[in-house]
Parts: sequence; structure tokens; C-alpha cells
Amino acid sequence: MVIETIWFFLWGLLWAIFFISDGFDLGIGSMIPFLGENEMEKRKMYNAIGPVWDGNEVWLITAGGVTFAAFPLVYGVMFSTMYSPLMIILFGLIFRGVSIEFRENSDSKAWRLGWDVCMCVGSFLPAFLFGVAFANIFQGIPFDNKGVFYGDLLTFINPYSLLGGILFVLLFLTHGAIWLAIKTDGTLQEKSINVATKIWPTLVTATLVFVAASRYATHLFDSYQRNPGFYIVLLLAVLSLLAVRYFVYQREFWNAWFSSAIAIFSCTFFGIIGLYPNMFPSSIDPAFNLTAHNSSSSPLTLTIMLVVVLIFIPIVIGYQIWIYNLFKDKIDETELIY
Repeated sequence: MVIETIWFFLWGLLWAIFFISDGFDLGIGSMIPFLGENEMEKRKMYNAIGPVWDGNEVWLITAGGVTFAAFPLVYGVMFSTMYSPLMIILFGLIFRGVSIEFRENSDSKAWRLGWDVCMCVGSFLPAFLFGVAFANIFQGIPFDNKGVFYGDLLTFINPYSLLGGILFVLLFLTHGAIWLAIKTDGTLQEKSINVATKIWPTLVTATLVFVAASRYATHLFDSYQRNPGFYIVLLLAVLSLLAVRYFVYQREFWNAWFSSAIAIFSCTFFGIIGLYPNMFPSSIDPAFNLTAHNSSSSPLTLTIMLVVVLIFIPIVIGYQIWIYNLFKDKIDETELIY
């Protein structure tokens, strides 16, 4: 049971790292047609994410791979019941990647505007649907003991899931605006600061409403009632959101970005902790819930995988730190790639 619990929280950690690392990419991509008033500003926005976006998506592949290898039953039921929203997310991410590469193939304004729209849609939809998907997981999916799904695409559209989607979008927009403030200067930087400042009150409100709604729409708080010490995650979320506003006001953008990262981490683990030991609960009958214990691979498999992860994950993290350090300077107009 210990090894299964370790993998459960590793699974949650990998999702949190993905949301932190790729969240600002999705946020910036969603803002490109609106925040970039001219070609130079748009190119700066593309170059703010250009060197790192594909590396950030490694964490999505890792999180999905861990689900498949460590919890194959969860993987199978999740991708069968949530096939439609997950495919929309996949196509959105494809459009985002293609937009970055294809936009510069022509100087036509219509061509570039078309890819800017694709970039916006391909960034916004995954951001929104990841929130919708996880909110639905938190409240339970209608499937039976054989993993048969009793619903359709509209099953995933409900007030609580829409609130989750809105929360994710606001988190990523704020995260992206702060990253732009780090990477740019002048007018674009000031507009980014303005976006982060104006979104912040709505983000705080959405966070509080989502947490309050979770009390009635889900069973997440059962874990917190059994272990009150877990409430520190909610406290961390509140403090980090307050720190975001303070550091943006002080124009300490790196501190603001790390505070935003902690906020995303805290919001993710609010749900992960609340779920445990469930990973994919059923809204039909709790007896059908897929947990870290009844859906995992064998202890031997989990042990071997843990050794592999402990070796290679630090290497991946070290490589990404090197990349971020290499491209840490502000964007130079004379060295634009995209």
C-alpha cells in the first residue's frame, strides 16, 4: 500500500508540474490576438514561449505515461469515458504547436492572423478543458463496475465543472501575463502587468467560490476532515495568491511568477489530497471507484518504475533548468526567432 500511495502522489505532482510549466504557455497563447496590438508585440509573445513550450509538454506526456504504467485501469476507464474532451484537448495542443511553426511561413496578414486565432483557440481550449476534466473527476464520473460510461459529452458540462474550467483559465492567464512581464519591457510589459493586476481579483474570487462549491459538489473535504493538517494546502493557496498581487505591485516579477506557480500547485493538490485514495470516482456507486490500490500495477512493477523515475526525473528537471537559465534574458528585438 505504501508504494501505491507514493505513486498516487507522484501522479498528482507530475500533473502539477505540467500545469505550472505549460500553464504560462497556454495563458500567453490565449492572449496573443488581444494583447499583441502589432506584429512586433505578437512576435515577442511567440518568442516568450518559443524556446520552452515543447519541453514543458514533456510533463503532460510523463503524467499520461505514469497513468498508463502505474494505474492502467484508471488510464483505460479515463480515456474511454472522457474520450471526447481529451481528444479536443489533444487537437487544441496540436493546433498550438502547428501555429508556432507555420505562422512564419508567409508574410501575409491573413495567414498570420489565421494562425494567431489557431494559437488562441489551441491554448484556451486545453486550459479550459483541463479544468473541466479535473472538476468532473473530483465530483465523480457516471461509470459502472465494468467501466461502462453512462453519459455523453454534455454530461461533463455542469456548473461545477465550468467553474473549474474558468479557474484554470484565470490561473494560466495570470501566470502567462507575469511571464510576459519577465520577458519583455516597454509597452508590452506594461500591458502584461495591467492584465495580471485586473485579473487578480476575479482569480481570487473564482478560487474561493470553487473551494466553497467543492464542499457541496464533491467529497473532497472528507479527507480534510479526517486530517485537518491538510488544510495547510488551502492556506498556501491563499498566501501565494496574495503574494502574486504584492510582488506584481512591487514589480518583482520573478517572485510573482514563483508565487503564481505555488498557487497553481496548491490548487492542484487541493483536489489530489481530497481525492485520495480515489483516483477516478464513480458517481453511480462508490463501490465502483477506481483507487490507488485497486487499479495499480503490481508492487514489483511500481518499485522498478520508482527506481527509473528517481534516476531520470532529476535529469529532466536539470535539463529544463538549464534551458530556462539559457533563455532567462529579456527578448531582444534583433534576435527574434518566430
